[in-house]
Amino acid sequence: MKDFAGTPGTLTGLFLRIAQCVFAAGSIASMATTTAFVNFTAFCYLIASMGLQIIWSFGLAFIDSYALMRKKVLHNPVLVSLFVVGDWVTATLSLAAACAAGGITVLYFHDMGHCSMTEECQKYQMSVALAFLSWITIAISSLIMLWILAAG
Repeated sequence: MKDFAGTPGTLTGLFLRIAQCVFAAGSIASMATTTAFVNFTAFCYLIASMGLQIIWSFGLAFIDSYALMRKKVLHNPVLVSLFVVGDWVTATLSLAAACAAGGITVLYFHDMGHCSMTEECQKYQMSVALAFLSWITIAISSLIMLWILAAG
């Protein structure tokens, strides 16, 4: 298997996992500080999806940091297959949640004009933007994992 940027056990792979955690945590924090997010199913789904993203990415960041400390290469085909499946599942869930929350944000707060609380609306928008940033980083990781699996 090839060893290039973003593979498990490299510094760039660790950076991608940490970025996924930070963006997902920021999305949850921004959404959870609002008062009415529980009234929208898409926003609750976003929090659940980003919570799963944090757990998955933090676990893999821990594995990456352990591999960096031990100077090990994580290119075991079974392990890479697990990473591919996990990354693609969390990427799909994250994209679906970000799109659903983004659609509700645009429809309810912009198209229907129900945004009387400006700060609340900005928090919803920030949460959705951070969710999309989290998805971009997980999409990069999942494509790298698929590439490693195919090259293996």
